[in-house]
Amino acid sequence: MPELPEVEVVRVGLDKWVRGRRIESVQVLDPRSVRRHHDGPLDFEHSLTGCTVSTVARRGKFLWMDLDGLPEPAALMAHLGMSGQLLVEEPAAPDEKHLKVRLTLSDMPDAPAELRFVDQRIFGGMFLSPLAATSDGGPGGAGSMSKFIPQAAAHIARDVLDPVRSAEDLYTSLRKKTTQLKRAILDQEVISGVGNIYADEALWAAGLSGLRNTATIRRFEVTLLNEALIDVMTRALEAGGTSFDSLYVNVNGASGYFSRSLNAYGREGEPCLRCLEQGRQSLIRRDPFMGRSSYSCPVCQPRPRRIPR
Repeated sequence: MPELPEVEVVRVGLDKWVRGRRIESVQVLDPRSVRRHHDGPLDFEHSLTGCTVSTVARRGKFLWMDLDGLPEPAALMAHLGMSGQLLVEEPAAPDEKHLKVRLTLSDMPDAPAELRFVDQRIFGGMFLSPLAATSDGGPGGAGSMSKFIPQAAAHIARDVLDPVRSAEDLYTSLRKKTTQLKRAILDQEVISGVGNIYADEALWAAGLSGLRNTATIRRFEVTLLNEALIDVMTRALEAGGTSFDSLYVNVNGASGYFSRSLNAYGREGEPCLRCLEQGRQSLIRRDPFMGRSSYSCPVCQPRPRRIPR
């Protein structure tokens, strides 16, 4: 599944190519991709037609477009799922094999006229979500100054790159839990936007085991972890995101390249680069974790004696 940097790359692309444009027409080619729109595909097409995209925003992995022209305030949610792509294309471009929704946009100089939602595995989708006031009175998310957020995204915490959030907020949220540290930072109600890849990378950078009990975590350790999360996400964003799935591309069809500079994830059996620099010998290990894998160094990320569930 695309992680926060991938979704932010898409948001920036949409902000450049789609914001300020009127939706001239909508075509739903597969009703399954608008299944979260409760009033059905015909209402989805009718409701969006004539609206103007005023803002493209994101919180964590949740992406939405605020719309002008609806009778009631709502946002167009675009959930990428595991293989969703948002592509800006010329109408003459051949339809993608797994094209699900087509939005025809008003003219903009040097900009293609169609926004296409393509999704092979159909875990993602598009739908309208009513707006709700943010719980803390701050902006809804990246790219937005509005103090409203789609109800579909209102339950998640602020994400790693949100300037409204602080290390102290993360510390407070973690200390309310009694669970493994990695499980906690993957909990979107603790901090949003952290996926399996970046969790391993940040924990490695902070020198912390993901098996630590959150109830024992100290404030300075959370500060290190918070800084590591921001650094990892920022570097990934600068590189265009991490793409291990050839299906994932950004809004203009370009894949990310951060996967070439990972320190922990996917490096089972390879030397730990930090230990190598310090004259120690250790190999990255892989452990099963929630149906996936965790990668860590057994030397510079020592396991606790007692491992919480």
